Amino acid sequence: MAADRETRNVSAWRPRVPGVVEVFHAHYTEYAYPMHVHEAWTLLIVDDGAVRYDLDRHEHGTPHDTVSLLPPHVPHNGSPATPDGFRKRVLYLDATRLGDDLIGPAVDAPDLRDPVLRRRVGQLHSALARPGDELEAESRLTLIGERLHAHLLPRGGTGPARRDPVLAHRLRELLDERVVPGIGLEEAAGLVPAHPAHLVRAFSGAYGIAPHQYLMSRRVDRARRLLLAGRTPAGVAAATGFYDQAHLTRHFKRLVGVTPGRYRTSGQR
Repeated sequence: MAADRETRNVSAWRPRVPGVVEVFHAHYTEYAYPMHVHEAWTLLIVDDGAVRYDLDRHEHGTPHDTVSLLPPHVPHNGSPATPDGFRKRVLYLDATRLGDDLIGPAVDAPDLRDPVLRRRVGQLHSALARPGDELEAESRLTLIGERLHAHLLPRGGTGPARRDPVLAHRLRELLDERVVPGIGLEEAAGLVPAHPAHLVRAFSGAYGIAPHQYLMSRRVDRARRLLLAGRTPAGVAAATGFYDQAHLTRHFKRLVGVTPGRYRTSGQR
């Protein structure tokens, strides 16, 4: 019965985001992992409780304010460190996101106490759980990768991010051209061209809004016009690039303050 209960508290999926092999959420109260290895990088946060694990014959722990990065092909285990077990969220990332140069530093210091990084990883998990928000997820993952590199391979004297208004303008033009079909961050970085992290920072610095927020704003603007023209929310969602009606409703309500259906009928007598 305990094993059945543990199984019901697990969810896993592969999102449409380059570099993410798997998203894994679990709540374990009794289960303990034996020693094992992964082919991918393991990026782990614990929301409740704590995990105790061994990595390269050294014991580590993951309290709720820690981000743990476990390198590929290095054996590790895991077991609850509190009576009520633990609730965790995990990303498995391939080598396109984190290279072999980080393996040694990650073995030496896998647990990172960084509130900003912890918050960003949580935000990334939220984006990955929402189909249609892949550009946001790519952007957040790129900045997380950059911060992980800064922790594990620090380079002094990097200074503040360099502003690049010309690059930001080129990305805005690209987003304007692709409002409905959308575009992934890696594709945009290849077309501009620029490093994805620099591209996100340049755009946000120039316009005070992230690329994914700009794209969703443009889509919501188009949706408003179509709704006032009498189109149904479901039809508008398909016509403006949203994943489905629920995806439209979430972003529309966040930006306009009412649902698409309410907005559509608000002017009717």
